[in-house]
Amino acid sequence: MHYREFGRTGWKVSDIGYGMWGMGSWSGSDDQESLRALQRAVDLGCNFFDTAFAYGNGRSESLLGQLVRANPSKKIYTATKIPPKNMQWPALPENALEDCYPPDHVEEFLHKSLENAGLDSFDLLQLHTWNDDWATETGWADKFDELKKQGLISACGISINRWEPWNGIKAVRSGKIDSVQVIYNIFDQTPERNLFPLCEQMNLGVLARVPLDEGGLTGAITPDTHFEGTEFRAHYFRGDRKQQIVEHVEALKRDLKDVPGTLPEIALRFCLSNRAVSSVIPGMRRIKTVESSCGVSDAGPLPENVLAILKRHAWYRNFYE
Repeated sequence: MHYREFGRTGWKVSDIGYGMWGMGSWSGSDDQESLRALQRAVDLGCNFFDTAFAYGNGRSESLLGQLVRANPSKKIYTATKIPPKNMQWPALPENALEDCYPPDHVEEFLHKSLENAGLDSFDLLQLHTWNDDWATETGWADKFDELKKQGLISACGISINRWEPWNGIKAVRSGKIDSVQVIYNIFDQTPERNLFPLCEQMNLGVLARVPLDEGGLTGAITPDTHFEGTEFRAHYFRGDRKQQIVEHVEALKRDLKDVPGTLPEIALRFCLSNRAVSSVIPGMRRIKTVESSCGVSDAGPLPENVLAILKRHAWYRNFYE
């Protein structure tokens, strides 16, 4: 496993981290299987784990706490997210900060998350949605500073709305945050344009989430793939989107036929190829997936000729339509 600086925090985080959404909220998750997968990741050198209160209303946070207690001699970086008070994903332009993250709400849910995990503090606390118009307001940032002084968190950040990397530029420039989390993958390369260069300039940690496009870049999605109606992916892959995924993945595979490695491995290496990225956080629920994903760290960034191929596969989609 290789490690990278997490912005100005001084942390050395594994470049392959662990996204814990699936084991908290997706169908087919088993807590004991999840714990075995989490432990295998630690054994392989993974030290950054990202969860949220909304991932099963604390279920994923509870698993993270169990993992930390099972590894008292190892430094495990813990990250969670505060849900918006109005429970609206994503934050809409008309949502005021007071509707989503009033200071008392942030503190209340931090304590709920700490209780879920059975921890005294988190390394990183993030707002789970964001509207860049909030960047000039002080309530949220003052609360983060207060929580740091109390020793309840060490760093703070934002999770940028799906496919809106531009909607975090003001927050990065403000100097009030230590990190950003953003969707970045072969299909969605837009953070490269403005967000990543600015994060490097401001020395912020960058978490690349959804590197496999919610499973689309595994190559396992077919028109007949079924998701439970309450699961996010049932909405994400609604209508003819599964067929669209199949067509885009088939085109991608044709262009990569001479490139060694599986499609998921290439997708993770694509994210690692950008030096602004501190850690890529794929969702992993099974030991086999953990082993293949963590193994990508040693493979490192992709060569320039492969990156040139992947640039042609950027795919603009409006998820909200």
